[in-house]
Amino acid sequence: MERSDGRDRDGAGRARSARPRDGLGRPLPYGAEGVPRGPEGVVRAPEETVREAQRLLDAGMPFHAHEVFEDAWKSGPADEAGLWRALAQLAVGLTHAARGNAAGGARLLLRGAAGLAELPGGRWPYGLDLDGLVGWARELAGRVAPAAGRGDAAAGVVDAAAEAPRLRGGGVPPGGRGR
Repeated sequence: MERSDGRDRDGAGRARSARPRDGLGRPLPYGAEGVPRGPEGVVRAPEETVREAQRLLDAGMPFHAHEVFEDAWKSGPADEAGLWRALAQLAVGLTHAARGNAAGGARLLLRGAAGLAELPGGRWPYGLDLDGLVGWARELAGRVAPAAGRGDAAAGVVDAAAEAPRLRGGGVPPGGRGR
């Protein structure tokens, strides 16, 4: 990564952050030890996308799961873009909630839930439990949003691994709320 103008750039000159990141995707100082980041722009089969995203969600790394969904959104068929975009929004909503940004987390969780709810009824592509995910997102948004209204960031912080949704079957994490 070149830094000729003070910004990290890839070989084609596009801005790309080379700073290490923590498990929630927050930039760390240069030289700090961060969580390894997956390469961007990876084209995966949909089943592989779901498996990798679930692995990252279970590990408490929703920011990184968001990047996996974003790859699918950008590289997959146009008729599936809404699915992958909505899943990316859920993952980044969980990221914001785990970082203490209750308002942003709730907003993105609800936006992702709305995107999934707009998909053709009864369609569960790739074994995804869309109804369960919509319910999970709305429930979590309902829990973190009040903290935003009170200005109490600490009350809105959630444990990303404990709150990770089940992409297939139930939406709600094992032992999580709603079970």
